[in-house]
Amino acid sequence: MRHVDFSPLYRSTVGFDRLFNLLDNRGIADQTPSYPPYNIERTGDNTYRITMAVAGFDEKELSLEAHAHVLTVKGEKAEAPSVGESEYLYRGIATRAFERRFQLADHVEVQSASLKNGLLHIDLLRNIPEAMKPRRIAIAAEAGDEGKTIEAQVAPQQIN
Repeated sequence: MRHVDFSPLYRSTVGFDRLFNLLDNRGIADQTPSYPPYNIERTGDNTYRITMAVAGFDEKELSLEAHAHVLTVKGEKAEAPSVGESEYLYRGIATRAFERRFQLADHVEVQSASLKNGLLHIDLLRNIPEAMKPRRIAIAAEAGDEGKTIEAQVAPQQIN
């Protein structure tokens, strides 16, 4: 695996350290767990949706937390009481605990979350503050640029 050294860029940029840390951590993708599977989709200009397949989990067994540009989704399955003498011959439905983290961009907020048919839907909204939005600035002409008029005094007429 190739490693890219971003240290020269740290010296000449301000405020991009978070971006470089994200790029550094992308190289560790093989250590990232793949459970549960998820989709990220753009549903509008400023809206997004994360859909996670959490079959077998209840609303009470899932928790969502958004803190400092990180959305954390945790699932912890309560142990089902054993009924009688049943024994699994094959267990293909995963009920293991998981924790999945998503890096959120600036001004992205979690709007809502819902669980339907084993899919957890998390709706996100990018809410850019008014101060950060581009605005049109009117250009006014300076008072000194108007046409200058020269006023002359009229000499009083002499009476003869």
